[in-house]
Amino acid sequence: MSYKQEYERWLHSDALSPAEHAELERIAGDEKEIENRFYGPLEFGTAGLRGTMKVGLHQMNIHVIRWATQGFANVIAAEGEEAKKKGVAICMDCRVNSMAFARAAAEVCAANGIHVRIFESLRPTPELSFAVRYYGCQAGINVTASHNPKEYNGYKVYWSDGAQLPPQHADAIAAQLEKIDIFTGIKRMDFDEAVKAGLIEIMGEETDRAFMENVMAMVNDRESMAKVADTFKVVYTPFHGCGWKLVPEALRGLGVKHLYCVEQQMVLDGNFPTVDSPNPENPEGFYLAIELADKVGADFILGTDPDSDRVGIMVRNHAGRFIAVTGNQTGVLLLDYLIGALRRAGKLPEKPVFLKSIVTTNMARKVAESNGVTCYDTFTGFKFMAEKKGELESAGQGEVIMSYEESYGYMLGDYVRDKDAVTASLLITEMAGWYAAQGMTLYDAEGNARTVTAYFDGAPDSTSGSMIEFLIAAGASAAGKTDADGNVIPPSPGDGLLMSGVLQFDASGRLTGMSAFTPTVEGSKNLADWQPAELEDGLPQLTLDGATMAVNFGVSAAGGWQNAPASAADVGTDQSKLPSMGADAVRAKDATTAYNSSSPTGAYKQDGYAEGVLSA
Repeated sequence: MSYKQEYERWLHSDALSPAEHAELERIAGDEKEIENRFYGPLEFGTAGLRGTMKVGLHQMNIHVIRWATQGFANVIAAEGEEAKKKGVAICMDCRVNSMAFARAAAEVCAANGIHVRIFESLRPTPELSFAVRYYGCQAGINVTASHNPKEYNGYKVYWSDGAQLPPQHADAIAAQLEKIDIFTGIKRMDFDEAVKAGLIEIMGEETDRAFMENVMAMVNDRESMAKVADTFKVVYTPFHGCGWKLVPEALRGLGVKHLYCVEQQMVLDGNFPTVDSPNPENPEGFYLAIELADKVGADFILGTDPDSDRVGIMVRNHAGRFIAVTGNQTGVLLLDYLIGALRRAGKLPEKPVFLKSIVTTNMARKVAESNGVTCYDTFTGFKFMAEKKGELESAGQGEVIMSYEESYGYMLGDYVRDKDAVTASLLITEMAGWYAAQGMTLYDAEGNARTVTAYFDGAPDSTSGSMIEFLIAAGASAAGKTDADGNVIPPSPGDGLLMSGVLQFDASGRLTGMSAFTPTVEGSKNLADWQPAELEDGLPQLTLDGATMAVNFGVSAAGGWQNAPASAADVGTDQSKLPSMGADAVRAKDATTAYNSSSPTGAYKQDGYAEGVLSA
């Protein structure tokens, strides 16, 4: 059937409401719009369905929801009568039409003899995963488009382990949908009648309580928060979404006394009126939170997306400005903290395991393995992390303490098999409280996590000129290596090697040139030719200014290394601006790792290591 024929079929279908007919009549003659809406159905994948909310075959609307649910119901029914009795849990977010779509899905399931547990109102995505596991359901349905713009909605499906659908089941649903007519092939039962018949059961506060009992059991350290509670301040925004109730409840349960919620964004509204994008990955959405934090004197901001499965944070730097902490950086900090907190609390498993996606920074692997925690990579998607967690734990090969992706998603505990911003918000705040008890902010902690080690082989010869080889490695763990005879051992790729190269000096000892290459990039480049756009592809920046070589790093959102604001021009020949490379250098903030040929004792160790801090 062509897209024009499909359009005409919908236009004249009795299944459409008068409002839906009117919407289709308004696009008559708009060939491009008709084609966009009717060229084919939305494709059902492992993430379910997602699209803009319009009338049409390739859109999100109540007819597509019913059609998708009938296909899913067929797959559940194929598992047998017991699977139908176990039933399906259904959840929805704050978006326009989410409740109507969720009820429509419930009606289809009930008509197919599948027991339904549906939340009375919007709930965080992780609570849906929890409900599937807690009630022993066969499957789950979540109506949400996560952090997408307001025009979108989505339909996510879960299996009995509480994780999003594995590929084989997604393929089975897609195969069923090819056989089902969107108007005539669907079974439906009135919602209220299904409730009376016991086929639909409403979930509410009792499920919240069970979920929150599990969340609060994840607390490792109440004492640190108690020490700083009188001065520790947190600003929180749910971006008009599902975190509005349970995230504040979790933080107050931890002992946070001064919690300031952004009132304008505590209003549940699927139109997201205060932001262009309700995505915590976008710092510009935090403008109201920053205004509130400046007003109340908070240094720490939390924001969860509309379905409360992702969380982003902002911290105040030493200049008094708020900066965004990326998902990669937050994950590294949380992993490092969690290992220590579990160990201090005597809760670290005998065989601890950490999971990350293949696109998540390897700095997390370094943190895990340096602390005796085994790290595994998975394909992108928490369904693969959940699958790996189940595989490892059922085989007795370890216990997963944390899983995360760079895209601001963190999975913690045993009660959820998806991203969980409720638990993550709790533990990130616990972490911030612990650092506050040490006299540090998360900005300070993030600076410590960005330690860099520089190794210089030789010193410039002030009479004849010379070349010095240098190596730059991530982390402080490579520093101080010596062999049996006491000779310094250079860092190796296993130490997180980022860059190696050569410095050129003239007869007076003045730094005149340099060349370098990175292990992850083929070939070498003249550093003077590097442009900022290229630096975003993962290259460190070295800058040259007479007597000074400065190495500037910054952690990118993709987990690589990119140009940072500081440069050698900022240092120049002013010795007071050069960071000390001594033992206290790790605590030096906004410093660059620098080599200064005129003052080798401060910023340079001959035939040895020097430590600095990666620039923010």
